[in-house]
Amino acid sequence: MNPLLMIPGPVPLHQRVLSAMSKPMINHRSKEFAGIYEECVSILKDVFRTKNDVFIISGSGTAGMEAAVSNVVDGDDVVTIVNGKFGERFKDIAELYGNTIPIEYQWGNSIELDDVEVALEGGAKVVTMVHNETSTGILNPVKEVATLARKYEALVIMDGITSIGGVDVPIDEWGVDIAIAGSQKCIAAPPGLVAVSVSERAWERMEDKRAPYYLDLKEYQKYANKEVTQTPYTPAIPLFFALQEALRMLKEEGTQESIKRHRRYAEAVRNAIRAMKLELFPRLNDISEYSNTVTAVNMPEGITDKQLRDGVKEKGVLIAGGQGQVAGKIFRIGNMGAISEKEILFTIRALESVLAEHGLKTKGMGATAAEQILKSWSYLHP
Repeated sequence: MNPLLMIPGPVPLHQRVLSAMSKPMINHRSKEFAGIYEECVSILKDVFRTKNDVFIISGSGTAGMEAAVSNVVDGDDVVTIVNGKFGERFKDIAELYGNTIPIEYQWGNSIELDDVEVALEGGAKVVTMVHNETSTGILNPVKEVATLARKYEALVIMDGITSIGGVDVPIDEWGVDIAIAGSQKCIAAPPGLVAVSVSERAWERMEDKRAPYYLDLKEYQKYANKEVTQTPYTPAIPLFFALQEALRMLKEEGTQESIKRHRRYAEAVRNAIRAMKLELFPRLNDISEYSNTVTAVNMPEGITDKQLRDGVKEKGVLIAGGQGQVAGKIFRIGNMGAISEKEILFTIRALESVLAEHGLKTKGMGATAAEQILKSWSYLHP
C-alpha cells in the first residue's frame, strides 16, 4: 500500500478526480474540449479572484514561471526576490531572458520591503517573487511588494503555485500582473497543468517582446479567442478531465471554505509541533506569515533526516525533507489535497511515534494539541 502523501505536492486525489482521468479520449479541437477548457477557466478566475485573462498550459508549474518571465522580459532589468528554492528558480529563469537584480536572504528569513524599494529605484521593469515558499514554509508579502512595484511602474510576477486555492489571493486587488497556479497543489488535481493569469499591463508589455515558441502567451490568447476555444498545441486531455472535476469540487466547497480548511489544518499541525517542543523553521517579521499549506520544522537533536522520514514512512506517511541550503536541517509536512482531520492526526501520531523511538517522549501531546485546534477552530474562526 502506498504511503499517505503529506508532502508539498503532488497531493492525495479524490476518487472523483482519479475516475475522471479514465474517460475516453476526445478531439482537442472539438466543442466538447472547448467546454471543458472554458469551464476550468471560469472557475479559475473565481479562485484567482481576477477578471484578467487566464490560460491553462500543459506543463508543470515551472513552465508557467518561464512563460511569465519570457513573455515580458527581453534584456530588461528584473528584481528577483529570493528566500527559498523557488525564488531562486525564478532568478535562474530571469537570468536567461534579462539582467537580474537579486534580493537574496538566507532561506527561511523574511524579506525586507526597504530592500525591494532600493532595488526598484534603479528602473527595473519586472519583479518576480514566490507567494508561498514551500521550501521553507513562509508566506511572503505580495500585496506590499506589488504596491511598491506600481509606484515604480514595474510588473509583478507571482508564483502562487502552492497558495492559490489554499490562501486568499485577490490578484486584481493586489495588482499582480502575472500569477501562476499549479494543478497538483491546493486545487488537488494531478501534476502536469499550470494556470497563468495575465493583466492588461502585462499584455501591453508583451507587444514588442519575443517569447519561446511553446510558451508564447499571445498564442494562447489567440487560440482562446477562436470561435471554438482551443489551446495552440495538443493539451494533456486526461489531465484536463481531472482538472475539471477537481475545480468542480472546489466550487462545490467554495474557495473561501477551502482556504479556511487549509488554514485550519496548518494551524493544527503547528500547534502539534509546538506541543512536541519542536521548533518551527521560518523566521518571521511583521509582514510575513506561516504558510497555510506546508509546515517546516527544524530537525530535532538525536535523530537524522533519514531516520525521521524513513521511520514515518514505515508507519504509512510520506513527509518531505529540506532542499538546497536547508537539506538535512528541516522537515516539512504538507496539508493540501484530498485529506481530512483523520489524515492530519494520523501524520502527527506517526511523527510522535518515531520521535519517541529516538528518545523524544511527547506522550501524545502533539496529537492532543492538533485535536484541540481541529475541534475548536470553527468557533475561534467563524
